[in-house]
Amino acid sequence: MIQDVRLQIREFAAPAAQKLGIGKISDFADVILLSFVFFTTVHNTFSPAVSGVLFPVSYGKAGKRGRNNWDIRVASLVHAILIIFLAGRCLNLPSLDQNRAFGWHDDAGFVIAIATGYFIWDTLESIIHFSDIGFVFHGISCLLIYGLSFTPFVPYYAVRFLFWELSTVFLNIHWFLDKTGKTGSALQFVNGIVLIATFLFVRCIWGAMMSYDFFVTLNSAHDQVLTPYLVIYGGGNVLLQGLNWFWFTKMIAALAKRFQGKPNGHKVVNGKVKM
Repeated sequence: MIQDVRLQIREFAAPAAQKLGIGKISDFADVILLSFVFFTTVHNTFSPAVSGVLFPVSYGKAGKRGRNNWDIRVASLVHAILIIFLAGRCLNLPSLDQNRAFGWHDDAGFVIAIATGYFIWDTLESIIHFSDIGFVFHGISCLLIYGLSFTPFVPYYAVRFLFWELSTVFLNIHWFLDKTGKTGSALQFVNGIVLIATFLFVRCIWGAMMSYDFFVTLNSAHDQVLTPYLVIYGGGNVLLQGLNWFWFTKMIAALAKRFQGKPNGHKVVNGKVKM
């Protein structure tokens, strides 16, 4: 019965996928839907139930918005851990390495489908509980980039850029330490160092190296790619890389204030830093 439902979802998505030119997305439409439902459930059901039991004081005393922000961090943390593990299994797929622009492998498709479902949830959450336009642009950019990977187009880079989520793990831990009375503790200091290191090396430095390699590939295949793809992927890459450096400077400033004993006014929303 489950297989029948999955097949029906794929068949239902097929006509739209063909019209949009992203034919392979219909093969993973059920995974995308399941991913969206999963992270929505973690956000709205799992986190409130578990957090209320494990952290009755910290979670319980938070207002409605505070609890929602907590639940967002839980969903973000679950996604980061899951997607890093799954993306790591796709780093050595020959079919992707042999053709970095158009190569395809179903294992990569499965990972990208999970990420796409997550970014649907992330984008909607950023809009519904709006706090910063940068987070909305981030969600929309990621959704477009990963959704259009089903053309297929650059899944080689799609799975690699998911490793940016490594810093999200430590960013969320930093936030949870704040909310559970560990502000300024030795544990938070150590986590802060790891956070800065992973954000700098994975997102900013390694991300810049991958971006350069990506643009080399994009340039070599530009005559085979529709202009909207060049705009979305080229512009999206610049935007996301720019946001990485912007958030990195914000983190440095926030952590400096924190451990100098100055009042801090930073917030972390959807796994990103806001002053």
